[in-house]
Amino acid sequence: MVFKSKKDKFANALINISQNLKESADYFADFKLKNISDLKVFSEMMKEYEHKGDDMVHGVITDLNNAFITPIEREDILLLTMSMDDVLDGLEHCAALFEMYSIIHVDEYMLKFVEAIKECTYEIEKSVDLLTTKKLLDIREHAIKIKDLESVCDGIQRQSIKNLFSVEKDPIRIIQYKEIYESLEEIADHCQTVANTLETIIMKNA
Repeated sequence: MVFKSKKDKFANALINISQNLKESADYFADFKLKNISDLKVFSEMMKEYEHKGDDMVHGVITDLNNAFITPIEREDILLLTMSMDDVLDGLEHCAALFEMYSIIHVDEYMLKFVEAIKECTYEIEKSVDLLTTKKLLDIREHAIKIKDLESVCDGIQRQSIKNLFSVEKDPIRIIQYKEIYESLEEIADHCQTVANTLETIIMKNA
């Protein structure tokens, strides 16, 4: 049994979660940090996206608890929901780090990270749409793309930290930037978890 249509409440919920995630990644990637006051606006808006996502997750859990039959295994619906939420939580946490450390200079490595993560969220949204329209086998190419992007982020992290230790002399700044790089890499890891979850769902239902 797979989602009968996008009108299925679980299909609709997963679509809404994936769209909120994509919108939050767009905001994260497109926001221009020009001065310290921008950081508060940036972090507060990301917190709003995260709160919206939390409300959606709570709705899915409530519906799962009340449902007698689910279109796919309830554990898979929950895992997909939570793995997408982990990506959004990671974005919100990273935005909070920028504000906490008063960092308004976004370097080339951060830009590359964020662009790859944004692409991941686009692939996630496409995958969820395919899932809810029963095109399970078509999801695989998007899952592979997410994993490729995560591998790109692995390389960016290595390059960023190598560069950081070679050019930065302020030990406090080294700690701060390293934490942001690691936070961004962790978000990419969460995206890969979404891809793995999607592949599990394909295997069980295709």
